[in-house]
Amino acid sequence: MPAERRLIPRIGPWEAMRSEFRWTLPPDFNIAHACCDSWAEADPSRVALVHVGDKGVSEWTYSRLCDAASRFASALSAQGVVRGDRVAIVLGQCPEALIAHFAAMRLGAITVPLFTLFGPEALQYRLSDSGARAVVTDLASLDKLMSLDLPDVRAVFCTEPSSVRSFWDDIVKASPARAAPTTPHDPAVMIYTSGTTGPPKGALHAHRVLLGHLPAIELHHEGFGQPGDIGWTPADWAWIGGLFDMALPCLYYGVPLVSRRFRKFTPDEAWRLIADRGVRNMFLPPTALKMMRQAPVPHDVDVRSIGSGGESLGDDLRDWGREVLQAPINEFYGQTECNLVVSSSSTEYRSGCMGRAVPGHVVAVIDGAGNPVPDGEEGEIAVSTPDPVMFLRYWRQPDKTEEKFTGRWMRTGDLGRRDADGFFSFVSRDDDVITSSGYRIGPSEIEHCLAGHPDVVLAAAVGEPDPVRTEVVVAYVVLRPGASTDGLPDDLIARVRQRISPHVAPRRVVIVDSLPTTATGKIMRRELRERP
Repeated sequence: MPAERRLIPRIGPWEAMRSEFRWTLPPDFNIAHACCDSWAEADPSRVALVHVGDKGVSEWTYSRLCDAASRFASALSAQGVVRGDRVAIVLGQCPEALIAHFAAMRLGAITVPLFTLFGPEALQYRLSDSGARAVVTDLASLDKLMSLDLPDVRAVFCTEPSSVRSFWDDIVKASPARAAPTTPHDPAVMIYTSGTTGPPKGALHAHRVLLGHLPAIELHHEGFGQPGDIGWTPADWAWIGGLFDMALPCLYYGVPLVSRRFRKFTPDEAWRLIADRGVRNMFLPPTALKMMRQAPVPHDVDVRSIGSGGESLGDDLRDWGREVLQAPINEFYGQTECNLVVSSSSTEYRSGCMGRAVPGHVVAVIDGAGNPVPDGEEGEIAVSTPDPVMFLRYWRQPDKTEEKFTGRWMRTGDLGRRDADGFFSFVSRDDDVITSSGYRIGPSEIEHCLAGHPDVVLAAAVGEPDPVRTEVVVAYVVLRPGASTDGLPDDLIARVRQRISPHVAPRRVVIVDSLPTTATGKIMRRELRERP
């Protein structure tokens, strides 16, 4: 790996790295060029992706990936996609997902990755809100998409034979497209994140967001890009964790990336994949680690580093990593709007803490007025502007964007503490977002779906503590007079599974006479969480 690819050339004492670090963003930067084209030019036969599919294993060199992305950029352009347009990608882990990302970015368009398990209502909202001009999907999701009302969409591409445009046929017919110039500050990708009030918000990121992730990647993977490194994550590439905590950094550093779409994650299958493909570096949420800890580890597993985040890690998982895997499991912290700003390493770790501020990022604990609180006191974790990893804005929601900032600080909505040595610990969420199996789940979308049932008058969704998943979703509903309760909880759970996504579906539905509310009519979810 070229040394100039590393943003932290020498891993050493934390404070020394922080004091020596300076952001030097290039005048021109494009994620597709950095993660694909540049390697295709310098080392075309280098392996970029190893895809483990149902029909076998296929290797993709950077040259092959670049050629396909360049041709698909022409196909998008032929359908009227131009700079600034949004291209939605409804695909799991597969070569086509990367090709679609890189093709759109070559045009200066904005990619919108979407979870394949989203139901019609979730897709309708996100595709309509983003104003997506093109959609790339597979046969499994095509029927859902074709049932939607999407007047802005000019073309739907399917990666398998279907009634819409053929992704691969259009690539074969197209000529390579010349990449459009972009700066680090031009929009590149929009990832939808859930909040406690209102609909999901599209967090718009610039091309610089990749660079903003890299210092933490280099630290919690302890010098990422070592000879023999191979990366994999079970996290879906529709989420910032899967895409920017592993997939794109692997390609940026020239580390082979393994892709595999499990129909259902099982620890035995995960260990077999790790062993068979020689995976050495992973992003694994704590929930996945807890499940994998219960399964036997194959003797031929050789792990070098694991990064973990999205939930509290805990000393027991760290100890298991050192004792059983003989590899560090390093925790990090961030959110969709501003990711990987705090991290730990095997030499920079303190029990009960997430880590310290990563070189290049200024992180503090602040009070309601935006003033840093004394060490040891509780407050809201915040990140100072400007920062390359920070989002540009919420798509079409200027008021929500403004609410996210107080002075120079971007507020995370998470309560925490910072000790005298700069180690941050997480206390709790300052809002009602539910953290389950590494996913941040907003109650609003679930509640709207439940309230759409003809027998439901009011609905509230909260998180209930769970030893494996951190939290599970529990819904409380008030029914119309005379409504039958026979089988209704199961029907409501199925409704959310089908219309939104299985990962946000309640584990339990509790029927109540009324919901606790404030004087202004807002549901007091905290009171529901505190019920026995």
